[in-house]
Amino acid sequence: MAGAVNLANNSLAQTHADIDFDASRAVFEALDSLRVAITVFDPHERLVFANRHFNYLFASMPDRDSLVGITYEQLIRREMAGNEIAATEVYDADAFIAKRRAQLRPGEYSPIDIRLADGRIVEIKARRTPKGGWISLLSDVTAARNTMARLEDAIELSADAFAFFDRHDRLAVCNEMYAALHGVTSPEEMKGREFRDIVVASAQRGLFAIEGEMDAWVERRLQAHGSPAGALTVIAANSTAYLVRDRATSDGGRTTIFTDVTDSRRTELALSEQTRALERARRALAKTTAEAQRQTSYLADLTRRLDAAEAAAAPAKTTLLRTMSHELKTPLNAIIGFADLLRSTPDRFGPEQIEEYSGLIHAAGHNLLRLINQILDLTKIAAGRFELKHEKLDAGALLWNAKDIFAGKAAAKTVSIEADDCGSVHVHVDENALTTMIHNLVENAVNFTHTGGSVRLSVNGNGTRVRLTVSDNGPGVAPEHMARILEPFEQAGRSTSDHAHGAGLGLTIVKALAELHGGTLILESEVGKGFTATIDLPAAK
Repeated sequence: MAGAVNLANNSLAQTHADIDFDASRAVFEALDSLRVAITVFDPHERLVFANRHFNYLFASMPDRDSLVGITYEQLIRREMAGNEIAATEVYDADAFIAKRRAQLRPGEYSPIDIRLADGRIVEIKARRTPKGGWISLLSDVTAARNTMARLEDAIELSADAFAFFDRHDRLAVCNEMYAALHGVTSPEEMKGREFRDIVVASAQRGLFAIEGEMDAWVERRLQAHGSPAGALTVIAANSTAYLVRDRATSDGGRTTIFTDVTDSRRTELALSEQTRALERARRALAKTTAEAQRQTSYLADLTRRLDAAEAAAAPAKTTLLRTMSHELKTPLNAIIGFADLLRSTPDRFGPEQIEEYSGLIHAAGHNLLRLINQILDLTKIAAGRFELKHEKLDAGALLWNAKDIFAGKAAAKTVSIEADDCGSVHVHVDENALTTMIHNLVENAVNFTHTGGSVRLSVNGNGTRVRLTVSDNGPGVAPEHMARILEPFEQAGRSTSDHAHGAGLGLTIVKALAELHGGTLILESEVGKGFTATIDLPAAK
């Protein structure tokens, strides 16, 4: 009987051992199937396990089983020796190792990002095990980080202040304008701060004009922020008015946008005052029928003039919308198309193709940014907000500098740029504005000159005025088109045999900037005999 019992116990023990073995094997197979690299270290920082994805992430490393027993520092040094880590990360190897090992300190839960030599970005998270060891998770977060970088670049281009908060109402990302509004020099300093803390701190520091009690003002901001679609107007300490809009995001977070509505607010106040004045006038005019009739005639005449102004603005609006639609969609379609191509089938492309496509994306983005900057410059000039800082400048030196800048582009078309007549002549102008004018004219000349042609730069002065001239021997412009090419978005007569260049804003900006300086833009051309543009500016005293 006792023998039978022992036999049964031994059989049961063997069965448990088989089950434990099968369970362990299943766990390891499951870990090997993950698309996240997992490494496990003992209390002495020695590697005891690495899953299969570790060798996929670090292709130059020996087989994971052969690495068991080495320390975490030795593992990091092997990564560096195999050129797995980007050079920018390991210019100071000891500091890089110290940063990685700092994650193994008790209570350290913050993840870190490292850049690999092939451009990937890996996020590392480390946690302590119950027996005093560590588990590290290494995840490829390249796509997420690139998406965030593109988002940050996009919101920096905006004229509004942007901020995104996570589902815990902590700041995830914002642009520099939002940081500046809240008294912070860098967006990085604000990341992770709760919305309430940001609002309270800005109120206490007097960054916004507060009517009534501070607590009530803070509460109104919190209520608008928490609403599905909140909106209210706040006034900064410098009297700038902002419309603040808060929206819920699909992931449970919040988006906050500050839009400068100072001009609109002033208009509203002016209209409100005009309305009150009109009411007083109506009461006065009600005393006599004749005065009422005069007011009626005045209003009718004003309506006719507004209708006439609206009718005159319609063609310009149509031209603007048509041109902007084409000029914005073309580079945006290129950026999105090539980005989608690289993202959808990244393994198909070699380094040369990736470099080519990324170059096309960069060129399209540059063209888009240039167009937006040109429109912003024209808007500032039209609104009288383009600030000039006059100083004494050597116009000849700026022309020589433009020749060097556009030499590569001209050489690509076998177009020569001559600047022998660019001596030292001084003007009294804003340096950035004059540089913009010269670059626009030189770029136009190179763009619209046939292959093998030439561009000539010159400057001369008479003591009171200075003339900077850019001429080419391109196809020229017919007389009937000379006035049109100075209008925004017009390129009539200014095209090569290949295609037109730009949105047609270059000459418009040059003319506007020259006139801001008390100067003029003079155009001369004859079909088949080239094109000459001259900027006439005040000489330096």
